[in-house]
Amino acid sequence: MTEFEKKVYQIVKTIPRGTALTYKQVAIKLGNAGLTRAVGNALNKNRDKLVPCHRVVRSDGTIGGYAFGNKKKREVLKNEGYFD
Repeated sequence: MTEFEKKVYQIVKTIPRGTALTYKQVAIKLGNAGLTRAVGNALNKNRDKLVPCHRVVRSDGTIGGYAFGNKKKREVLKNEGYFD
């Protein structure tokens, strides 16, 4: 795991249940909005269940990718109260 990935995961671990950040918001918290794609790539490599990468969504309102599929991501977010 790279230092960058560790930083991304630390930020994502702070996202409360029932809420989400966008990939861009995570990149901004890292200090560079241009890292949006790198954030997505780092989350794509995540295999740690303690990192709630499902709580990171796209800026356009869609849920974005998820290792277990978009249907599962939507289901998990709904169970956490993200969707009404």
